Amino acid sequence: MSHSKKIVLLGHFGVGKTSLIRRYVDQAFSEDYIVTLGVQVKKKTLEIAGTTVNVIIWDLEGNTSVSKARKSYLLGSHGFIYVFDVSRPETYEHLSSEIALLREAFPHLPIQVIGNKKDLIVDKEMQDFFKSEKFGKTIFTSAKEDQNVADAFIEITKKTIA
Repeated sequence: MSHSKKIVLLGHFGVGKTSLIRRYVDQAFSEDYIVTLGVQVKKKTLEIAGTTVNVIIWDLEGNTSVSKARKSYLLGSHGFIYVFDVSRPETYEHLSSEIALLREAFPHLPIQVIGNKKDLIVDKEMQDFFKSEKFGKTIFTSAKEDQNVADAFIEITKKTIA
């Protein structure tokens, strides 16, 4: 039996949403920054607990707030990945309220928070900061070094079929 699940990536401009998707789906990474306009859609087929899942990944253009994302892009979603950049505080300073907005609009859908670009954090104090309660079950990734990328996508996909 196979299922299709729509997963939408949200977050500020330049946090690495497209890089995460390219790393996960195409096993590729580029240092070049290409602005996503509107939405790009990619597909990856997974096998989870004997179930084939066609993951339809929507890469939305960056926005400073979930409230600015086009509602039509969010409709029909089965889960969300909210991405922030660990090296840019403005991308996570309103993390709690952004997740609250998403939960309010889609109360029954799973949300996976990703702190991307973990390869840029070497400072022990910053590493400890990201382990604080504020970040809860955040998965820290590096699209560049391919750290925890597949885990993050597999985790949200599992939650959509649970």
